[in-house]
Amino acid sequence: MAITEEGLARLAEAGLRPEQLPRHIAIIMDGNGRWAQRQGLPRIMGHRRGIQSVRAVVEEGCRLGLEQLTLYCFSVENWKRPPRELSFLMRLLRHFLVVERAELMEQNVRLTMIGRREGLPADVLSEYERTERQTARNDGMTLCLAVNYGGRTEIGDAARRLAEDVRDGRIRPEQVDEATVESYLYTAGMSDPDLMIRTAGELRISNFLLWQISYAELWITPKLWPDFRGDDLLQACRAFAARERKFGGLPAMST
Repeated sequence: MAITEEGLARLAEAGLRPEQLPRHIAIIMDGNGRWAQRQGLPRIMGHRRGIQSVRAVVEEGCRLGLEQLTLYCFSVENWKRPPRELSFLMRLLRHFLVVERAELMEQNVRLTMIGRREGLPADVLSEYERTERQTARNDGMTLCLAVNYGGRTEIGDAARRLAEDVRDGRIRPEQVDEATVESYLYTAGMSDPDLMIRTAGELRISNFLLWQISYAELWITPKLWPDFRGDDLLQACRAFAARERKFGGLPAMST
């Protein structure tokens, strides 16, 4: 995806070059409830405000020419929340898929989703599938929503399907390697995240993309998700650019 003129200007102001940016950023969007509580509001208002942050980072990602942005929207563990909050979250997701559809088309964004479809409301799946179809030919940034997602669940599902194919003779045990396992994950065909961001200052992975973030750089901010904006994404990119990624090897030798 090509960086925009505005994106180039923002990079120049930040002292960055396009080649220093991550291709794929994953974000654990945390702190909606705490934001609402600090404002003296119901928790659901934090989720509603968080949509503004989603819109802001998608716009910034498009400006910067990111290849993919993956957002952790709803985990398999989130079903433990109160029924009223769950109902609101599903309605909010459906609303996002409907209201943002035209904007995704305008920005040339392709939408996709990872996670288990089972258990999600039929109207949410219907609106997602409609948006997925409409944006399928867009060749700009990919926006991936992790919904009803869990890293262990993903690996378990992949292992089960792989075992079935071995049992049925479609693949031999000696053919199984890392690339084979990756092809059975929800994220098959996607690049691994280069940078993972977590908001609200929490220092844990929370069962997100356990396989895929093996070599991702982590960036933690105390800012709550509803307050996160494009400038924060750019700050994370600046921190990413300052790190030396060795992937288990030695630092590059100076000449």
